[in-house]
Amino acid sequence: MRPKHTQHQLASFPVYSCAFLSERSLVIGGGGGASRSGIKNKLRLYEVTEDRQIEQRAEFELDKGEDAPMSLAAHPESKTVVCGINSTEENLLKGINHNCRAFSVGDTIISLLQKQSTLSGEDLEDYQKVTVLSPDGTLLAVAGAHDFSLLSYPSLQPVSTSTHVEKEIYDVAFVSNTLVVTTTHSLQVYELPTSSQPSSPSRSKSKKGKGKAANGINNVSVLSLKKTVDVPSASVGEGGTFRAIRIHPSKDDIVYTLINTVAPRSRQKKGPSRQGYVVKWKIDSWSVEKSRKIGDKGITCFDISPDGRYIGFGSSDLSVGMVDTTTLAPVATILKAHEFPPTFVRFNPSSAILVSGSADSSLRVISIPQGADGPGFSLILLAIMIIILAFIAQAYLKP
Repeated sequence: MRPKHTQHQLASFPVYSCAFLSERSLVIGGGGGASRSGIKNKLRLYEVTEDRQIEQRAEFELDKGEDAPMSLAAHPESKTVVCGINSTEENLLKGINHNCRAFSVGDTIISLLQKQSTLSGEDLEDYQKVTVLSPDGTLLAVAGAHDFSLLSYPSLQPVSTSTHVEKEIYDVAFVSNTLVVTTTHSLQVYELPTSSQPSSPSRSKSKKGKGKAANGINNVSVLSLKKTVDVPSASVGEGGTFRAIRIHPSKDDIVYTLINTVAPRSRQKKGPSRQGYVVKWKIDSWSVEKSRKIGDKGITCFDISPDGRYIGFGSSDLSVGMVDTTTLAPVATILKAHEFPPTFVRFNPSSAILVSGSADSSLRVISIPQGADGPGFSLILLAIMIIILAFIAQAYLKP
């Protein structure tokens, strides 16, 4: 596959998070962060045209001193997005951090709906690095470096108590009736609470009795750890750490994890010191079905197309690539896609577009051919050619 792609340079706007609200509507979070760089932190709405151009439709500028939107998820049905934005340092020092915020996105305006605190201000370096909505849009999982919370959406009211983990958190995924928290050294599988979620905070306030939580559960749930899955060193080698997880959109018994490995110091002179692997799992037994190296340097971001055909990824070697979800074979690579390592890759709802972004203030819009041009088609074409050649050879070899 040789997809067409177009780069866009955004003037002084490093980008860190992204989500599609519709086929062509894209919300991006970025800015200079909490530093005194003079670059303002914003949410922006872009329209992606058929010829891979982008047109800015709306913008929301955050208050001075607040952090950039570092993670973002979209709820297309309600035209809302939720993202992680740290409060000002002044508020953090007071222990106040309204880090989880929901916004309404119109055609030409972005408006703040509500905000929730799931992280304390004690650690000034901590931030909401993970923001993930459940497939049905009723639950929201958010996480900092070592603490994660489960909230009701759109109310942002707690469904469970905040959970602390020892190793650093990089991603989460809703898998069947569980929440899989991806830490550096293990996948931690938690059982989700079984209760209907409220539609708004006001509904929860009408409930009577002590201990009634905003989600309608008595005494907000404590998530139960069901299973811990370690890095499969037999499949990826030594020194591996988890970085991301995605569930197959149409096969809920299949998930994919991104694993970066670091070779022991004694071997680093003989080969790459860091490599990136994608691992395909069967979750009924949490066994590895297939694994494949997809990069000679660490992979920085990861996404799966809604049609289940491709995995897109960005690498610290500045490239953006795609692999087939069935075979894990590479199908496309764009070298030097950015000047800095990509911070996100994201497919649009029809899987026709892949967008990547970077802290170098650039976006790249990639068109994905919709014809049968993947590895499977190539194998079929090769088989047909072999059959034709066999018939020709047989005809010429007849006495």
